[in-house]
Amino acid sequence: MSSETSIEASFWKRAARFRALVPVMVAICVIGTGNSLLTTSVSLRLSQPGIDPGVVQLLLTGFPIGFLAGCLAARLLVARLGHRVAFLAVSFLAAFAGFGYMATAATPVWLVLRFLSGFSMAVLFVVSESWINHYADERNRGAYFSLYMMMTSLAVLFGQLLVEAAGPHSPHLFLMGALTITAGTLYCRFVGRPWPGLPMRPVRPLQADVTAADQRYGLWKLAVLAPVTIIAVFQAGMTNMNVFALTPLYGAKIALPAWTTIGLVTAFSMGGMLAQTPVGWLSDRLDRRWMLLVQGILAAALCAAIILLANHYVPLLFVLFFLYGATALTIYPVGIAFANSQIDSRHMVSASGGLLLLYSIGNVMTPGIAAGLMDYVAPYALFIMLGSGAALVSVGACFNLRRKAVTQIMEATPDGLASGVNQ
Repeated sequence: MSSETSIEASFWKRAARFRALVPVMVAICVIGTGNSLLTTSVSLRLSQPGIDPGVVQLLLTGFPIGFLAGCLAARLLVARLGHRVAFLAVSFLAAFAGFGYMATAATPVWLVLRFLSGFSMAVLFVVSESWINHYADERNRGAYFSLYMMMTSLAVLFGQLLVEAAGPHSPHLFLMGALTITAGTLYCRFVGRPWPGLPMRPVRPLQADVTAADQRYGLWKLAVLAPVTIIAVFQAGMTNMNVFALTPLYGAKIALPAWTTIGLVTAFSMGGMLAQTPVGWLSDRLDRRWMLLVQGILAAALCAAIILLANHYVPLLFVLFFLYGATALTIYPVGIAFANSQIDSRHMVSASGGLLLLYSIGNVMTPGIAAGLMDYVAPYALFIMLGSGAALVSVGACFNLRRKAVTQIMEATPDGLASGVNQ
């Protein structure tokens, strides 16, 4: 076979694998759009006057606690049901929670619904990322995950656009969100083709002189090797949850119209979506530690600018939210890429699970704290907290930059725990 024929066959093979992945990505985008719409709808409802701040803090923690539980349960669901069936099951559960918001406004019921929504979305994300990681190979994993992140960013953007189209005070927002999730689930079940089969990969046996505990790669080991990744992941969980859930509350407290706060969240989402591809391209060519250093400084500076401007220069505030999204929402993938370049391939699954738990802890711990700070200190306390997290990313990057080169560590340690040299 000639080289031209071989190249052409390889191209069509990759194209076929990509086409097979499209239905999965479409389902992720549609279901994520419905979840984004529901999250904003809940925040808008909680921003109405007369609602007890304690109730607001309680309901805001329901989703991240459910997300944490979903991270813990996802592996068991996949083992019992398989990737596609688990995906469909939690999607129907998310749709059920969406319809439940319309039945009652009782706080205990909403807390349960928020928990179910967080649980469903966590399992959906874990199932998707796990399936992509198994389906892809080393030559296309980056491209597939880039497409996946693009779909999740588009979902957030589409959710905000639907809120703007219907109006922030529309009584039909919850119905729209539930129907959107249902549409994505039905598409995955009846319209999209069955998920492509996972390739059979040989299982690497444990080394005779290495225990099963040593084969695992916990967060403590990763914190010693790449502290900047630990900070970046926690910061990402904190930023994503707080900006999307609390910006409507922030806008209401500084007397911004509801339309404006929805537009700010949209600008934040659009900035993150458009920056994913160029930042990913740069992270494969530059030292990721320097990138995280710059990203942390820029994100902290943008938070400070948002605090200073507040509602005095609203048009410029849209620009700042766009730039903040482009900076803050790209810290997570760069931090994850840096960690994956430092550890052996046999530890990636274990490390990824730990990082996802850390991300969910950032989701759980911070919304209630941020809401309390906004209520008892000042509305701009939200961005003081977010800016502090971004500044810590820069501190972690500086710490990693002072380390010896990874190649020197590899030569000095025969166990090969650090296998990557691409920073």
